[in-house]
Amino acid sequence: MTADLSFLRKLARTQRFTLGAPKEFQVAPDGSRVLYLRSGDGYDRTHSLWSLDVASGTESKLVDAERLLPGEEELSQEERARRERSRESGGGVVRYAVDAGYETAVFSLGGTLYSVDVASGSVAEHVSGAVIDPRLNPQGTHVAYAADGALRVIELAAGTDTVLASEEDPEVTWGVAEFIAAEEMNRSRGYWWSPDGTAVLAQRTDSTGVPRWNIADPANPATPVNTVAYPAAGERNVAVSLRIIGLDGSTVDVERGDWEYLVAAHWSAGGPPLITVQPRDQRRLDVLAIDVTDGSTSLVHSETDPAWVEIVPGVPAWTPDGRLVRVEASDDSYRLVVDGKPVTDPGLRVRSVLHVGDEVLFSGSEADPTQIHVYRTDAGSVVRLSEGDGVHVGAGTAETCVLSSWSLDYAGPRVSVRGAQIASHTADPGITPNLRMLTVGERNLRCALLLPTGYQASDGPLPVLLDPYGGPHAQRVLTTRNAFLTSQWFADQGFAVLIADGRGSPGRGPAWEKEIGGALAEVSLTDQVDALHAVAAERSELDTSKVAIRGWSYGGYLSALAVLRRPDVFHAGIAGAPVTDWSLYDTHYTERYLGHPAENAESYRRNSLIDDAANLERSLLIVHGLADDNVFVAHALRLSSALLAGGNWHDFVPLVGTTHMTPSDEVVAENLLHLQVDWVMRQLDLATA
Repeated sequence: MTADLSFLRKLARTQRFTLGAPKEFQVAPDGSRVLYLRSGDGYDRTHSLWSLDVASGTESKLVDAERLLPGEEELSQEERARRERSRESGGGVVRYAVDAGYETAVFSLGGTLYSVDVASGSVAEHVSGAVIDPRLNPQGTHVAYAADGALRVIELAAGTDTVLASEEDPEVTWGVAEFIAAEEMNRSRGYWWSPDGTAVLAQRTDSTGVPRWNIADPANPATPVNTVAYPAAGERNVAVSLRIIGLDGSTVDVERGDWEYLVAAHWSAGGPPLITVQPRDQRRLDVLAIDVTDGSTSLVHSETDPAWVEIVPGVPAWTPDGRLVRVEASDDSYRLVVDGKPVTDPGLRVRSVLHVGDEVLFSGSEADPTQIHVYRTDAGSVVRLSEGDGVHVGAGTAETCVLSSWSLDYAGPRVSVRGAQIASHTADPGITPNLRMLTVGERNLRCALLLPTGYQASDGPLPVLLDPYGGPHAQRVLTTRNAFLTSQWFADQGFAVLIADGRGSPGRGPAWEKEIGGALAEVSLTDQVDALHAVAAERSELDTSKVAIRGWSYGGYLSALAVLRRPDVFHAGIAGAPVTDWSLYDTHYTERYLGHPAENAESYRRNSLIDDAANLERSLLIVHGLADDNVFVAHALRLSSALLAGGNWHDFVPLVGTTHMTPSDEVVAENLLHLQVDWVMRQLDLATA
């Protein structure tokens, strides 16, 4: 049956051909066992917990999620929000945690807390309800979890369930990362166990005074409005504080400095607990050590930058022997620093730290930013673990690294650890990108050009469709086939599809990233135009008299920007979930690039789209999910209203029940892409089938 599905239906049903791929790897300290999540095949969205015996290469299913909980999960609003922040659209076991000895794992399924004995596979149910983020202490004796605003703990042997922290005030929650941390700072945790397993460092979040924004369901007016605390640019953030809470009931409040954001926390046997904090302007990043006896803090390291200090995942952390591991921006690179000494050369730009032990496992890019490789330290030197061109994702430890390798040569990942293979069951897309990877222009912009399957130069020039993200902190041009499958489908409809990564994209160093500061619109649009002109000058396949652009999120902003400000270049634009007024977007992201709106009102006006609405000369299609809690539909509505006030015709497609992720209904998802192709062909006066 699945062989008969259209490519677009496969794309939706397979969640962009990611289902069936193993993920969330955790490696036992002795390297003998690897735990991971995987669904049954490329069309199965229910993930189960698996185990690999490294020596024998034998895989076994520890937890069969479908058998444990048949049917659809009922998720709490809090769990839905957590999954939205992590862009998790799968089901079953989507997150799990283990003790230090890898004897027990815990997870939440349908809001119920379960544990599994790793050796025997025996599963036990502990508590039902809205359980979020259960985590074992290192000794495996207690499980902490968040539920209904409280942080609780279960003693596994006795089965007792105790409140560690809670308050009557509905504005206050414990043990859960707030919106800004999860959405913008790559921090999904809100509590951390002590190495001896007797206490937790817990986050208290007070949302008093944060603006309340309402998300209604206009298609179902009887459905209650979902009201969320949304810290829009210039408005109040939640107040985050920390407390050390002992299993014996003792508490120590952590000293609260003048910081605005809790970026990261780390607690290991290598040293005192560490927290990383930022002021609101993000121009400083402080690493503080906590005295567990009285909660006082001391400065371990501080980094400053006149624009902003970039956050690198996985650091700071202690090695077991007490050396501080961090990443610093120097020599126009991100360099790994251990015990105060740079370990990596400037030519290797560190992207993330994956594990800190006696040696450090990390990812980075060298001369080619479209490739990501995995490295480890080795007695002061650096060794690359991944081989071959591609995007390589690492997990585990420096001694036992799990490599998931994605390439242009094959679809889906190839996963290996110490010579053993972990099976990947992703579906065959049935489509192979007809791709040229290019470096063009004076800024050496990385581009991907996709042409129709079987295209010959004698077929003549093609209308052009730009398909960018185009903003900071994301790349579209990567050396992996899966990055281009949807773009190839568009190419096969009769387009030359061009994707370009401009200034602000990662992998090319701090100076490149920070050129976008204060100039989101100008820099992003200039780089897309320059990429188009540079590629067209080299490639006869592009007909620049017929150019369209499509994008989602920042790409949607860029698409609307393109037709509003460069109608001489772009003839039609599809803006999906676009930011149109930066005063409506969140504090941490927006103020990093544009500053505080009270001090930089002109920058907000210059980079937003509302004032441009009167100038629309080209065709614009706006698409937005009505349930979006990241880029609220207010963005699209305000732009549409301004366009109408200016007498400018445009199209608007509201997506009922859709969040910032693309539609979950596979029929809607398929038809939305068909609609885009048909719309572009009409606007460019192209013949339709």
